[in-house]
Amino acid sequence: MSEAEVRPTNFIRHIIDEDLASGKHTTVVTRFPPEPNGYLHIGHAKSICLNFGIAQDYHGLCNLRFDDTNPVKEDIEYVESIKHDVEWLGFHWDGAVRYSSDYFDQLHQYAVELISKGLAYVDELSPEEMREYRGTLTQPGKNSPHRDRSIEENLALFEKMKNGEFAEGKACLRAKIDMSSSFIVMRDPVLYRIKFADHHQTGNKWCIYPMYDFTHCISDALEGITHSICTLEFQDNRRLYDWVLDNITIPCHPRQYEFSRLNLEYAIMSKRKLNLLVTEKLVEGWDDPRMPTISGLRRRGYSASSIREFCRRIGVTKQDNNVEMVALETCIREDLNDNAPRAMAVIDPVKVVIENLPQNHEEMLTVSAHPSKPEMGTRAVPFSREIYIDRADFREEANKQYKRLVLGKEVRLRNAYVIKAERVEKDEQGNITTIYCHYDSETLGKDPADGRKVKGVIHWVSAPHALPAEFRLYECLFNVPNPGAAEDFLSTINLESLNVVHGFVEPSLALAKPEFAYQFEREGYFCADSRHSSPEHLVFNRTVGLRDTWAAQAS
Repeated sequence: MSEAEVRPTNFIRHIIDEDLASGKHTTVVTRFPPEPNGYLHIGHAKSICLNFGIAQDYHGLCNLRFDDTNPVKEDIEYVESIKHDVEWLGFHWDGAVRYSSDYFDQLHQYAVELISKGLAYVDELSPEEMREYRGTLTQPGKNSPHRDRSIEENLALFEKMKNGEFAEGKACLRAKIDMSSSFIVMRDPVLYRIKFADHHQTGNKWCIYPMYDFTHCISDALEGITHSICTLEFQDNRRLYDWVLDNITIPCHPRQYEFSRLNLEYAIMSKRKLNLLVTEKLVEGWDDPRMPTISGLRRRGYSASSIREFCRRIGVTKQDNNVEMVALETCIREDLNDNAPRAMAVIDPVKVVIENLPQNHEEMLTVSAHPSKPEMGTRAVPFSREIYIDRADFREEANKQYKRLVLGKEVRLRNAYVIKAERVEKDEQGNITTIYCHYDSETLGKDPADGRKVKGVIHWVSAPHALPAEFRLYECLFNVPNPGAAEDFLSTINLESLNVVHGFVEPSLALAKPEFAYQFEREGYFCADSRHSSPEHLVFNRTVGLRDTWAAQAS
């Protein structure tokens, strides 16, 4: 299959194809411009795959540029986490990491240019007065009493702002556009505001900081971006993007194109709300496996390839919609079904004693790491007289549909022998504590010699060799498909989104690597937790179940 045939297509790529064919552009330069005020989430992954993917496919360039114009909310921790997430997803930016703050001197000069052209002015309305003057969707705004100051006065006042001679909130620089515009973003938007805060890149050099809409378009132009791609909420802002570039002396004029943002059911895509979950300690941190952050998904066991595939499948359109959680889970399930090695774990253990084995019996069984991929090799699994099975895999009585261990009947142990349950031992509350069985020594890797049909297969772990483990069983963090629409989204939190249980794993998992997924046979896909798991205390996060549980809930 040719490169063109495997390449995804969408309206943005059609535009790029036309631009290259017409000679408007000879190369493609995109950028990914995150704000360093939180960790990236799955919605950002869609933008990363789009911008970096376009650069890859068209043999162009993609810049990583931090939109660091608000030092009050930014932190170097976020910068480092974003860089890591982009690289983990499999992408590489062109040259050095860029920052909007790299251009603060030039941005200041362009602001002075607008003032000198009579297109910007220093306003001293309070934030409350400014909102009042701005008008509404149905009512036009009205001019600030400071709008008609002379160019000389505005230049002097802007210099005072720069020198720290105004208190925060007492002055700002606004573009002079049209207070009666039907687009509120064009009603004399703020270009600069005062913030007495150290910046993680520029220190205390500045006490005035440019706004996003002023910074973004100029940064794009300075970097020679050909296609500036953003989400639909910035559609109206395109008018301001073009106005700024049209009115300053800059040779490059990129074009902005908008696509629909990712909305995922049972998840929040607002960094402000995600930050609230973290600060209120409703989750363990930005990388909590229930969070839709890239770091949370990674810690839960999601692979970079599964997230890229998810972004490919949902596509790029201008139509807003909510993507079902099953779409994301399907991608990781398919990935891990092909690539995750198998292992055995017993999450709710009950002991089984095989009475016709000697007390100290021990043998090593050679088991494939993956049933359909011999190249993944084998592992050694110990088998002994005492084993653990899952409590749900035994019943004293059951109908014919139950294919696991039943008193008086046989079942096969995965990759081992056929056993038959003979009797049970219970505690004072009537709970089964031990199941006593016999095994057929001639059934390792083959059916019983006399033609008996044994249909059920259950997993197990050798008791003397079993490693204690903690299992974290995750569900969706919210109880409703669209928590962001709730009046109080915190009221929709699923209080049972984490269930911690304790059981055992086979000894091959003693050195399980964090974030490396396994299929625990008949249990689901799990990975060792990167925060808490250690050889002395194994902790496994459930990535996803073996089957689509959403379909069962809907039926």
